[in-house]
Amino acid sequence: MSRMLAEIRQQPEALQQTLAGAAPAVAALRRALEKRRPRLIVLVARGTSDNAALFGRYLIEITTGIPVSLAAPSVSTLYSAQVDYSQALVVALSQSGESTDTNMVLQRAREQGALTLGITNERSSTLAHLAEHVFLVRAGAEKSVAATKTYTGQLALLYLLASVLGGTLRVAELDRLPDAVSAALRLEPEIAALSERYRFMRQAVVVGRGLNYANAFEFSLKLMETCYVVAERFSPADLLHGPIALVEPGFPVFAFAPPGVTWGSVAEALAKLRKAGAEIVAITDSGNREVDACATKVIRLPRRLKEVLTPIPYILPAQLFAAHLATQKGLDPDRPRTLQKITPNL
Repeated sequence: MSRMLAEIRQQPEALQQTLAGAAPAVAALRRALEKRRPRLIVLVARGTSDNAALFGRYLIEITTGIPVSLAAPSVSTLYSAQVDYSQALVVALSQSGESTDTNMVLQRAREQGALTLGITNERSSTLAHLAEHVFLVRAGAEKSVAATKTYTGQLALLYLLASVLGGTLRVAELDRLPDAVSAALRLEPEIAALSERYRFMRQAVVVGRGLNYANAFEFSLKLMETCYVVAERFSPADLLHGPIALVEPGFPVFAFAPPGVTWGSVAEALAKLRKAGAEIVAITDSGNREVDACATKVIRLPRRLKEVLTPIPYILPAQLFAAHLATQKGLDPDRPRTLQKITPNL
């Protein structure tokens, strides 16, 4: 069994520990925010953490109304631009806490007087020392190059951040997530069997919108780095504005299809993709029965979830699929070629 697969299976416990252990840090940040409420949130990250940040942007703006920007680290590291972060809350996300350019942005922001928060899996990392406040992902060591449990841990902590910022989500609802993830893990035999069909897949499209848009990025990243599949990711609107032209009969499409406000546009895109002959695998839950008419195969979590809570349990089938597909292809998902766990300053 690969380390990636083992770490995917550890996520119920990792999420429970992450949420349970965050209370002191959450209380400290709440006290700081009572004195200086930011007008802007800036999230800075790379790779999988950047996908988590994309989720954070949607979540925070939806639940708090505070505008969120995703920082471009090269603005500072390559162009030496002096961006003014003094009135912002700057949040850096990194599994290892050793991403050079992410840390540089955070350091400059703190020097300007910005309120800073680090979200990392490593208590003793550079990021944890640089940030004024730290939310720890308590997932244990992540040894596979492909990040899985740290991604969902970061998402869990972003829920807590949104709550501290005055978000409408009730924190008690997050206690349901470990059980929802356990339910998703029970679909592994079904997903492993499905992966065999895609053994020779070389290209694919992943569709997601709103709170699951980040999952489309994360799923495609896992397909690219562990299975060497060229995987493009789109929102339904962007897909229909041009890229749908690349779809031909048998073309593989993967879609995050929760019930809720995003379903209408996702359904429209899937109907057009199906008409074009695409082979569609949809990830949803028991609250969406309409997707059966649009998809070739449905991976359905057994419990209906509020749309705001779907991103963490919905990414589990995607992670499992990528891990098993890599094995089907005779690849080692723990050691993708030319990749390493920590990416230096680029």
